[in-house]
Amino acid sequence: MTEITCITPIDGSVYATRPVASRADVAARLETARTAQRDWAARPLAERIALVEEGVARLDRVNADLVQELAWQMGRPTRTGGEMGGVRERSGYMAGIARRVLAPEVIEDDAKFRRLLAREPVGLVLVIAPWNYPFLTATNTIVPALIAGNAVVLKHASQTPLAGERLAQAFAHLPDGVFTNLFLDHATTAKLIAARSFGFVNFTGSVAGGQSIERAAAGTFTALGLELGGKDPGYVRADANLDAAVDTLMDGAFFNSGQCCCGIERIYVAEPLFDAFVEKSVAWVSKLILGNPLEQATTLGPMASRRFADTVRAQTAEAVAAGATALVDKGLFPADTGSTAYLAPQILTGVDHSMRVMTEESFGPVVGIMPVRDDEQAIALMNDSRYGLTASVWTEDPDVGQSIGARLETGTVFMNRADYLDPALTWTGVKDTGRGAALSHLGYLSVTRPKSYHLKRL
Repeated sequence: MTEITCITPIDGSVYATRPVASRADVAARLETARTAQRDWAARPLAERIALVEEGVARLDRVNADLVQELAWQMGRPTRTGGEMGGVRERSGYMAGIARRVLAPEVIEDDAKFRRLLAREPVGLVLVIAPWNYPFLTATNTIVPALIAGNAVVLKHASQTPLAGERLAQAFAHLPDGVFTNLFLDHATTAKLIAARSFGFVNFTGSVAGGQSIERAAAGTFTALGLELGGKDPGYVRADANLDAAVDTLMDGAFFNSGQCCCGIERIYVAEPLFDAFVEKSVAWVSKLILGNPLEQATTLGPMASRRFADTVRAQTAEAVAAGATALVDKGLFPADTGSTAYLAPQILTGVDHSMRVMTEESFGPVVGIMPVRDDEQAIALMNDSRYGLTASVWTEDPDVGQSIGARLETGTVFMNRADYLDPALTWTGVKDTGRGAALSHLGYLSVTRPKSYHLKRL
């Protein structure tokens, strides 16, 4: 029997194993889901909203357990308090706009005609969720999909199998089949997509993973939402609030050990502020405490696996060999022995775009900082990437911030903030970061299809 195994980054031991679902079990559960979906969609929207909100509340009630489990599964320090604040914010917003967004648009209703545009659920929605924010990212699609009348099938990452089970428990009060958690291997997932088993597939993960999803869906016309890699930049202009920029950009680069979809991975600083920005940033990072995520003093936990940590180590070593300077004293972080998932944070200067650390996704606790002459150079460097999820611009002038943002190849432009999802604004990317839109009213468009009614009275 094939199993999914979670190796905890805390000590490298096996934390959880789960058997991969058999082909017969998958077929039976998908059939149950299809049947359940039809009845679920027929329920009044108000009932669906209330039941989904109850599921979120049930998840919230066990947050203390979730926080501990996340530390064991992917290394996030328990002191952060988990993800439920964001889950409540996003699910509450999506529930709050559902009546307006899903209401039919009446074009005409008189003695001769009734014409309207409606939206109906796509049927079964497959959510392939990542390990770095296993509840937040899944919520982005699960909540609107269920509210819109779909049945949801969840395949969670092998690093966070308990997250899938926790979500299934939270929504266990829904009719059987409306929410299904499955442990699937990659091959089975691809076959299900190729068999046109789903009306919509949402995937958050690597570019290679997204390419595999697209290949599996080729010719099926299955709608896809793909949030893939990122190399999000920050730009600190000469008129920026320096201390605020340091605090936010360093937090954006190192929170969750740098394992954030929209984390800051490269920073460009106006030459007059460069030295001061770097000095303050090194001081900020040097105060982090790398250690066991279960300990309250720990502010920086291990990366989710040694493999991920070794990737960042390799990028950093290559950059230093090519002339970059590592500024953070590794001796301040004795937990990093070089052979585990515990990785000391690092700031690099003397970097350029010939180095992988400035062009390829690191997804770890390292950031390169470059000086720039002006806006033109900063914009060119920020756009010199095959990714485009978010960009952070630091200035005291909103007009300048927006005008720079208009020239950036990215899904979201931040001014004087970073690493945040506003549920009222759509979450999307460009280039190799993927396609599709989550959150905001546009998030409902992915999990529904339009339907026109042209009714003539005789």
